[in-house]
Amino acid sequence: MRIYNTLSKEIEEFVPYEDKKVRMYTCGPTVYNYAHIGNLRTYIFEDILQKGLEYLGYEVIRAMNITDVGHLTGDSDTGKDKMVESSKKEGKDVFELARFYTEAFFNDMKDLNIKKPEIVEKASDYIPTYIKMIEKLIDEDYAYFSNGNVYFDISKANDYYKLSGKNAEDLLVGVRNSVEEDKAKRNPADFVLWFTVSKFSNHILKWNSPWGVGYPGWHIECSGISYETLGEHLDIHCGGVDNIFPHHTNEIAQSEAFLGHKWCNYWCHGAHLNDKSGKMSKSKGEFLTLSLLKEKGYIPLDYRYFCLNSHYRNSLEFSYSSLDIAKNALAKLRSKVLSLKKEGEVSLEKKELYVEKFKDSFSNDINTSMMVTTLYDVLKDNSLNDITKFEIIKDFDKVLSLDLCVSKEEELSTDLKKEIEEKILERKKAKEEKDFLLADKIRDGLLEKGVKLIDTREGTTYELI
Repeated sequence: MRIYNTLSKEIEEFVPYEDKKVRMYTCGPTVYNYAHIGNLRTYIFEDILQKGLEYLGYEVIRAMNITDVGHLTGDSDTGKDKMVESSKKEGKDVFELARFYTEAFFNDMKDLNIKKPEIVEKASDYIPTYIKMIEKLIDEDYAYFSNGNVYFDISKANDYYKLSGKNAEDLLVGVRNSVEEDKAKRNPADFVLWFTVSKFSNHILKWNSPWGVGYPGWHIECSGISYETLGEHLDIHCGGVDNIFPHHTNEIAQSEAFLGHKWCNYWCHGAHLNDKSGKMSKSKGEFLTLSLLKEKGYIPLDYRYFCLNSHYRNSLEFSYSSLDIAKNALAKLRSKVLSLKKEGEVSLEKKELYVEKFKDSFSNDINTSMMVTTLYDVLKDNSLNDITKFEIIKDFDKVLSLDLCVSKEEELSTDLKKEIEEKILERKKAKEEKDFLLADKIRDGLLEKGVKLIDTREGTTYELI
């Protein structure tokens, strides 16, 4: 397995601390709003990475945080706290808000066939850990208390800019031009570990600490949760490219200062999803969520397939025309796979040859487009009988997770089946009462969900389209 390491800026052979056991940490969502599809692209790449490693025979233990403590848009205390702002806007308690959007996030994950990490922890549950870490950093002179807050002194870090490739002069320009400098800091780029003095004087989430009542900075949570759940050594840390600086840079600085040794060997980052105007975000243009795509007639796996046809380190431009191409291609692919006859014997020798090709594609820095190409090669190989093709593709789909071998009828959830049956009865009653307007409305509503009603002499049945 070879993978690009942001830390070395090279593709390296992957060697975990323990043979065949991988400790993996992925930055989770800040649960103040729905995830947009740009966020979800990163989680799809991380899902492929985990499943691909498992396909190669590794045991993967993956941890992820849920940021419910609050999330400032900058370390200088100049931005907005996303959790508090959203809480006020929606008129919900902060924890009620967090629960709602956490559930929405995992519903999106489920729809996209993204495996839920083995360990999922809320940032608010680890306050004692953050305090313990900060106390040690102060004792060993990596951190200092100034003007009510605790800061990490980046001058004490070992090669602070090694992950990002930035330098202090670049950041000083940024401070001069766009940020009000915090006079309490020793260095302009020092970051906050714990706030007790903040422009958010009425901050809802506060805890007692040795430095006064306050709340943690937004980098310490990932270090704390990773340390408590995965131990002192991490094999892989993932996230989007926007996490490289300052978030992951600061994680490395504080974690290695606390532990006294190198913390994580491999850093993997997914590129942005863009639209024609640039990076996609929640604050600009149409807020593109998975739910919106579903409303427009796409299934979540259309988007997953769209993402898999591009390398995770390449920026991907989103458009509905591109998604339409992916939607049609996936429908044809699934139809072709499901038409394969399940007769005869599987050629294990030929299956093994294709499995090795598939593994090689994954092992080449998670080359998902080549993995998909290998799948198409299987379908085009006339030397393979149908049952061998089907079994190979079924095996590949353990990683691709596109439900290629699942018929539409098998896909139906129990809830949807129940809804269809109830709507058929409701429509039957409407027709008996000669309320044909309601009957047509029920039929059209199901049609929008991909369910076509068929009236026969024996009654009404349905098919999925």
